[in-house]
Amino acid sequence: MTVFSRESILAADVDEAFAWHARPGAIERLSPPWDPLSVISRTGGILPGARVVLRMKAGPVPYLWHARHTRYEENRLFEDEQVRGPFAEWTHTHAFEPVGDRQCRLKDTVRFRLPLAVISHPLAGPMVKRQLDRIFAFRHRLTAADLALHRRFADRPRQTVLVSGAGGVIGSRLIPFLTTGGHRVVRLVRRQPVNGDEIFWDPATGRIDADAMEAVRPDAVIHLAGENIGRGRWTPAKKKVIIDSRVKGTNLIATTLAGLSIRPHTLLSASAIGFYGDRGDDPMNDDDGPGSDFISHVCRIWEDAAQPAIEAGIRVVRMRIGVVLTPEGGALEKMLPLFRLGLGGRIGSGRQYLSWIGMDDAVGAVYYLLMRPDVSGPVNLVAPNPVTNADFSRILGRVLRRPAILPVPATIIRAAFGEMGKEVALGGTRVNPGKLLEINYPFQYPELQEYLQHTLGKMN
Repeated sequence: MTVFSRESILAADVDEAFAWHARPGAIERLSPPWDPLSVISRTGGILPGARVVLRMKAGPVPYLWHARHTRYEENRLFEDEQVRGPFAEWTHTHAFEPVGDRQCRLKDTVRFRLPLAVISHPLAGPMVKRQLDRIFAFRHRLTAADLALHRRFADRPRQTVLVSGAGGVIGSRLIPFLTTGGHRVVRLVRRQPVNGDEIFWDPATGRIDADAMEAVRPDAVIHLAGENIGRGRWTPAKKKVIIDSRVKGTNLIATTLAGLSIRPHTLLSASAIGFYGDRGDDPMNDDDGPGSDFISHVCRIWEDAAQPAIEAGIRVVRMRIGVVLTPEGGALEKMLPLFRLGLGGRIGSGRQYLSWIGMDDAVGAVYYLLMRPDVSGPVNLVAPNPVTNADFSRILGRVLRRPAILPVPATIIRAAFGEMGKEVALGGTRVNPGKLLEINYPFQYPELQEYLQHTLGKMN
């Protein structure tokens, strides 16, 4: 058997760190974004006999991993083993030990044996250990950061949070963050609900199960749903879908919340920095007015659709979200294949600004706004250091250790994507996170290069 281990000191009590790992969502939260897994089924949490089936990948090839939990000592350790998967043997022990005032040691130990170990281990063993080192370095960084952020609001009651867009790029990371922190999440879904943590809605037809919302009594609502604006040309039909998916959905939620007998205290409603339009080098602050292009128009009426909630006395935060960078979706996912081949480069002049935010800070900022009842109105969710498109291309190439010198001419973008290409790819906005800085949100990754190294598993 080959043994791999990693340990870290966490700024958390043992019972706090152990509970974080035991709650629903821990597996999803610890999934590395450069090689994400998905949970197919699970039973029993982390107690002995509990089982989980994961869909994973070896390069481009998917496979299923069946695991069974075998040991459990509360606030000390739990252990799981592979029942079926790529290894001949695999046992993973998660151990916790107090080391001081509100601190503990987290130690992950993996014992594994490869199939045909005599032949395979000299070739593949060192590669497996390098991969494990990347994965567990990421997991320990994320665990420490999550626990630190939850600790800031440890004196606040845990909340019941209703979330739309739960399967989206942000929602799929936000929900396990909330559940591992002890909050209850109820999803708005467009199909028949399967349990009490789902509520039906259909914004296209204006239907929502208000009775179920009355029964759930959410403390807060996080509204993230909306049609992807960066997919395909903006035909008149596509524009209508983009507008309707945002305006109808937001108005339906706001109107329904306003009519509840017990209203939630907060509605965090997604918008976008596209509100400001293409403003060149001019820095945009949270209270600046809208631009004059299509995306600006969409964002303005999108935000206005939450007015019924404001009139009902609900605290409404308009989250103007920047370009969320993650290999799991959005702009970065689309760019990665070309950049990994050394075929990436600036788009057009490269002078247009990219006001980005890492997924960890997008999730963290949403949570911060949820837990800060003194904040309302528009809030820019962007990192404090925007970059030009040319700088982004150069930094991404450096992190991937690939050249990034092949520009994409603006004429090609305009010909291929029309108005969408002009506004999304060739336009730019330099946005400041003024309110987040004012309320002392602790950015985990304010600099682009460090964040890309983290999210792409290139720290080591």
